[in-house]
Amino acid sequence: MNRQTLRIALIAALASSAATLFLLRWAWRPDAGSLVAPPPPVLVKASEYGAEGAELSLSPDEQVNVRVYAKVSPGVVNITSTVVEYDFFFSPYAREGTGSGCVLDKEGHILTNFHVIADAQNLEVSLPDHTKYRAKVVGTDKQNDLAVIRLVGAPPARLVPIEFGDSSRLQVGQKVLAIGNPFRLQNTLTVGIVSSLGRTIQTQSGDLVDNVIQTDAAINPGNSGGPLLNALGEMVGINTSIFTTSGGNIGIGFAVPSDTVRRIVSDLIKEGRVLRPWLGIEGYAITDDLAEALDLPVKEGILVAKVFRGSSADNAGIRGANQIAIFYNERILAGGDIITEVDGRKVGSMEDLRRVLENKRPGDTAQIALYRGRVLTRKSVLLMEQPRAMRF
Repeated sequence: MNRQTLRIALIAALASSAATLFLLRWAWRPDAGSLVAPPPPVLVKASEYGAEGAELSLSPDEQVNVRVYAKVSPGVVNITSTVVEYDFFFSPYAREGTGSGCVLDKEGHILTNFHVIADAQNLEVSLPDHTKYRAKVVGTDKQNDLAVIRLVGAPPARLVPIEFGDSSRLQVGQKVLAIGNPFRLQNTLTVGIVSSLGRTIQTQSGDLVDNVIQTDAAINPGNSGGPLLNALGEMVGINTSIFTTSGGNIGIGFAVPSDTVRRIVSDLIKEGRVLRPWLGIEGYAITDDLAEALDLPVKEGILVAKVFRGSSADNAGIRGANQIAIFYNERILAGGDIITEVDGRKVGSMEDLRRVLENKRPGDTAQIALYRGRVLTRKSVLLMEQPRAMRF
């Protein structure tokens, strides 16, 4: 092959390579018989799809997550409590605990769990912008594991209150989101569903709480006091505890419903305590054995042993014991009225009675069904608040 032939072959190869690169850079449309540049990408604002600030590539479900987090996370705080304890040699030392809280208003009120701040000598609250403030306890409700604290010196402009939702409208299977500070990881979002409604759980103080929400949204130590939210970013519950065999989340978490929280928070801010009605009795839970031993007319109810003077029960004419019986070598105060129902709900123990009255306020009326001897009687009882000093 002479030089002229080699030169021609080299030029042809270079021309072919250039043409190939050209076609790769530009889109060739055979139907039009021409070469055209590909259209530029079209950018669509997420607001056109109902999720301001989200990218078009996000699914509708992801857009909900992003929107709720952006709306609510500025109102979720991290609470550090310092408790002074004593070692084996009675030397004091400080132990820190952490939890979450929800901003209630521009005045600096923060809602959290009672067990997050219980026995704390010092409270420090960190806002999502990493500013820190001291806090003081405003009111506590050990019975429902709730508490309200207030920030000292926090500017209102830094506080983003969280909106309450209606927990009575929740349905099993409904999407919920939890924001909190698990293991000191501030403002963590987890997502799940309402697993069940109307649960009864026992708090760390031993009290029973009714109508609790169960969820599989991941809740871990540090999430306590944080909000459980619906898809609108409304607080439908306060995350309070988990059921676990390992110390971590296994998909069974519980939240106090917002309807309970809303009723209690107002009292905690105004009074520092919850204004609860008080029937004013002490009594025994009736069992089959007790009913048989005392020849009682029912096998379930509360056998009234004592009635406090001036109490709701005393004013309604409910009677306590008038004799003493021996039951399994134990003295039993017998002969009193037997309460079986309150407002149509059966009660079998003093704890049942407390839970039935939990949704009432001093000044409300309760309809009580009771046996006096073997005669069923119904009484309308005006409920009053428990006084500081009581006597039988």
